[in-house]
Amino acid sequence: MVNAPLVAKSGYLRKALRFSSDVALPMDFPGGSEAFEMAALFLYDSPLPPEPSTVLALWCAAGFLEMTEECSPGNLCERADLYLNRVVLQSWDGALVVLWSCRGTLRQWADKLLVVSRCVESLAFMACMEMLDPESIGRPWSREAAKDQWVKDLIALPFEFFRSIIESLRRQGMEEKYVSPLVVFYANKWVNSKKTDEHREEENTTLEGLLELLLTQGEKSRRVIPVGFFFAMLSKSLKLGLNEDSKRSLEEQIASLLHFAQIEDFLLPESGMELIESSLELKVMERIFSLHVSSKHEDFDAKSSPLNTHSMVAELWDRYLSLIAINPKLETAHFTNLIQVIPKMDREKHDHLYRAISTFMQEHPHLSSEQKVALCRYLDCQKLSQPMCIQAVQNESMPLRLVVQVLSVQQMQTYQAFKELSESFREMHFGDSSGSFPSSRSQPPQDQPQEFPELTEVDYESTSFRIRVLEEELMDLKRSLKRQNVFESSKRLDLRRTSFWLFGMDGKSGLKRRDSSDQCISCFTSISWSPQRKKVNMLLNTFKRITLIGRSSRNKKQKEAVHATKSRTAACKSIEKLKG
Repeated sequence: MVNAPLVAKSGYLRKALRFSSDVALPMDFPGGSEAFEMAALFLYDSPLPPEPSTVLALWCAAGFLEMTEECSPGNLCERADLYLNRVVLQSWDGALVVLWSCRGTLRQWADKLLVVSRCVESLAFMACMEMLDPESIGRPWSREAAKDQWVKDLIALPFEFFRSIIESLRRQGMEEKYVSPLVVFYANKWVNSKKTDEHREEENTTLEGLLELLLTQGEKSRRVIPVGFFFAMLSKSLKLGLNEDSKRSLEEQIASLLHFAQIEDFLLPESGMELIESSLELKVMERIFSLHVSSKHEDFDAKSSPLNTHSMVAELWDRYLSLIAINPKLETAHFTNLIQVIPKMDREKHDHLYRAISTFMQEHPHLSSEQKVALCRYLDCQKLSQPMCIQAVQNESMPLRLVVQVLSVQQMQTYQAFKELSESFREMHFGDSSGSFPSSRSQPPQDQPQEFPELTEVDYESTSFRIRVLEEELMDLKRSLKRQNVFESSKRLDLRRTSFWLFGMDGKSGLKRRDSSDQCISCFTSISWSPQRKKVNMLLNTFKRITLIGRSSRNKKQKEAVHATKSRTAACKSIEKLKG
């Protein structure tokens, strides 16, 4: 009765031995000969200490041999199932070991016995508990050390298992701020950090799966994943030849987050290309910014207004143009089209656009005057900062028309600065002479007392001294301008007298001569800027100094008024204390 235990506990062997005493196991027996040997020991009631590394193979072998409860109570299938549920799946390491053993030939049996899904759910549950209690998975770790360890364990898994765990984490309620970074860590290890020469098809499948895990979450993943990661995935997708639908979804995701991007994240054309127009990176970048401009911006950050979002994106695009403008193979027409990607109204400042155009002109010295003028038409001199205006005047590559426009803008700004300066002086002088502060900006808050003791004489004298110094500087400027106007008017009068005495005998000739001299003088006096760039720079520096004086005068008055208010408040408190 040697075969009695085999027949009693194995339905497969019972059927086979009914027809023959010799039974041959198939070549694809789950677990191989080692698993059959452990099952045979159990049949003969030998002690069987199961382990997490062998329990799956033993269970699969028992399933093949049909060692179920129908054949014998407490059979091997039941024993393996209980050990898996009560021991293995209760610890992080045990569930991880069993999940790793589900690869290869045992995968089909593992799916049939639901081992993979049970290990995935157990690991996901313990990961969720780990975020609440670091010691919940049975290790005396600190929160930081435990978090790092279980993250490393998860991102080391094959993608099919990792994907199932991510989906289970979301089903079990883990917050997206913890789930999405796991996908980012996995992508950085298995996709972004590897070369595309080997396992190209496998990396392509993994990349598509990772994008599907991220892009399907919409706003949730968008808040926690940096846009630079999406740019890295886009660069990898171009090298792997990802399908157009996945690339399109990725481009739309980047376009919605473009105002959070950094210039270091952008894709640059590969060096050494004969035609930069055929660069995939440049085409993708142009398409992304076009998508951003054409979108309705329904998902922009609540703290940022749409106008600020547009201006930030415009500045990023202009900075990107500065990087690609150094390519000597970039055609003028293509560069012009790239400038037009961003509407002119979205650009609050034109400093970076000026740098891009200036770089393009320096790298393309063969440009004609007409081409330079056409490029500079996209510049608004009123949106250039003071340093950029000075640089534009000094830049010999810029056309003369732009220089004249810059100087005109500077002249208008200087006039406005003079106007504000004179108004500020009148207000400050009125306050000094009357001892009051009539401006509403210097009035004390409503919650403070309205009546204060008089300011001390030292405060009045210091304020008056500063006002007198500024008035003297203003009067010096006015006197110098007046002397210059008197000199020009006397010069014009002398020329007219000379013209009259030389040509006064003949009325017609005298009139003609007078008109010609007037025209010469008017042309001479209308040119208020010297063609020499050194003199222009001196004028611009003078304008800058006057503008700074006009802007700072009001700030000085406000500071003095606040100081006076504080002094009065302190005096009131001192008087109240003395009275008390």
